Amino acid sequence: MNVYSLIIAAEKCILFIIALFTIFSVGAEMYTVIQNGKIALTDLLLMFIYAEVLGMVAAFYQYRKIPITLPIFIAITALCRLIILQGKGISTVDLIYEGCAVLLLAISVLIIQYGKKFTKDND
Repeated sequence: MNVYSLIIAAEKCILFIIALFTIFSVGAEMYTVIQNGKIALTDLLLMFIYAEVLGMVAAFYQYRKIPITLPIFIAITALCRLIILQGKGISTVDLIYEGCAVLLLAISVLIIQYGKKFTKDND
């Protein structure tokens, strides 16, 4: 067995463990929501992050690569969740920085998507 095969096998094992942990975390979060008896927007955003992580693992197994836009969507969702969790106690400057970070990530997704379309048209 060569080193490349060993690394690929380790990568698959790690991704499988990530998927298991994500499913466990979804279950734990659902249990907490049911116990509290109410669903907050931050809970929904956290569930969306979990769904995106599972989507990344599934994309890797299906296509043997992870589309770069999936982690960017996760980052956007995580930043939005952070902004909501901080609530009214956040300073204006921090809110502007976090909002700009969301904007930059969204622009990067647009550039990636249009870049793919542009390069396909010119091929």
